[in-house]
Amino acid sequence: MRKIVAGLFMSLDGVVEAPAEWGFRYITDEMTKAMLAGIAQADTVLLGRRTYLEFAQLWPGQSSDVPMASFLNNTPKVVVSATLDPPLVWGPATLIRSNLVEALTRLKQAPGQNIQIPGSPTLVRSLLSKGLLDELSLSICPVVVGPGMRLFDGVLQPVSLKVVHATVLSNGVLGVTYRPAQGEDQVPEAPINFPEAAARGKDAW
Repeated sequence: MRKIVAGLFMSLDGVVEAPAEWGFRYITDEMTKAMLAGIAQADTVLLGRRTYLEFAQLWPGQSSDVPMASFLNNTPKVVVSATLDPPLVWGPATLIRSNLVEALTRLKQAPGQNIQIPGSPTLVRSLLSKGLLDELSLSICPVVVGPGMRLFDGVLQPVSLKVVHATVLSNGVLGVTYRPAQGEDQVPEAPINFPEAAARGKDAW
């Protein structure tokens, strides 16, 4: 089955909104190579309404010599929005207006490579809560932004994740990739107090 994978810039205080104002300054050759490796494994782009509209203004005017521009402009896009109307001007693109879980489940079951979400934090949050997100890569920048949308605002239930890759880049950015936790990797359903938690690590004392 295909995987839905997301990549986001995030500040130390959890902000994911408007990374052009505080996050893109941290992009290096090292980070670009990782991004290119990610898009090489994808053949579909999944976007929320706001990110689609922003990208539709930005990327068509970029040279095809820019790998990210070539990928975004030429790769089939799937847009999740209840307010946009077809046809979508920046294509090739199809629209999901309802039955999100059913539509994305069918998309994941179709033949193909990964389904890449660049940005779209509101969509990422929704898919994470619904159990539809297979991989979340965060570039955590060493900056405190203050106001702005936070990725996990509005998440009402715990979502257990497992770190599958982590690295510290030369500029201080922490790159972490998570996948949904399974089995013993999940957090306990019942809350525990500190003495109980400390007892679990008694061998380290």
